[in-house]
This record gives sequence, C-alpha cells and structure tokens, in this order.
Amino acid sequence: MAGSRKLGRTSDHRKAMLRAMVTYLLENGRIETTVTRAKEVRSMAEKMINIAKVATPETELHAKRQVLSYVTKEGVVKKLFDEIAPKYRGADGESERNGGYTRIIKTGPRRGDAAEMAVIELV
Repeated sequence: MAGSRKLGRTSDHRKAMLRAMVTYLLENGRIETTVTRAKEVRSMAEKMINIAKVATPETELHAKRQVLSYVTKEGVVKKLFDEIAPKYRGADGESERNGGYTRIIKTGPRRGDAAEMAVIELV
C-alpha cells in the first residue's frame, strides 16, 4: 500500500476503491475525486506506470503480471504497456521523464458536503 491515509474505509474497501480508481485513471486519462483520494491514487498510478516504463523485453512478462495483480482489467494493462509507458520512455529506451506522470488540479468545494474536489490526469 502506498500511503497511510485511511479515507474513512476499512482496509479491504479502501484497497478495492483505490484499485478501481487507478484502473479507471489509466483507462480514461482523468478522473474527478476528492483531493485526498487523488493523492493516494497518484501514488499507486505512478508506481504502475514506472513498472511498465522500466520493463525490458526480458522482464516484460514479469512486469505485466505485477501490474495485473493491482489493475483490474487486462485491456488497461495492455494499454499501459503499449501506449502510456512508451510516452514517458525516451527514444533510445532510457527513461526520459523521471516520475511526475500525473497532475492534480484542485477544482473547489463539492456541493453538499463542501469536500475539496480535484481532477487527477495523466500528463
């Protein structure tokens, strides 16, 4: 587990929620959520992207299995390895971008409970 925020959930519920949010972020490129959830999602999403980015042809199967143990859809894992990770990898195979694959933009309070909202998106 990446962070230490409990988010008002039991550990099983929290883990399932974060897995679903990371999967949705990698699938669609952006999600709107609360700031604290966005910070937790950022941590895990960047770990998944980094695993995919540093994978070599020899270690790609192992890396895909590692990511698939967290991400809930096989199609999203394929998209991560085929489209998302190569964007952050340099032309010669070396890493071009060292972290910072996501951006959190605060959007203001939510109507109803005034929770601070944010949009998290892939850079």
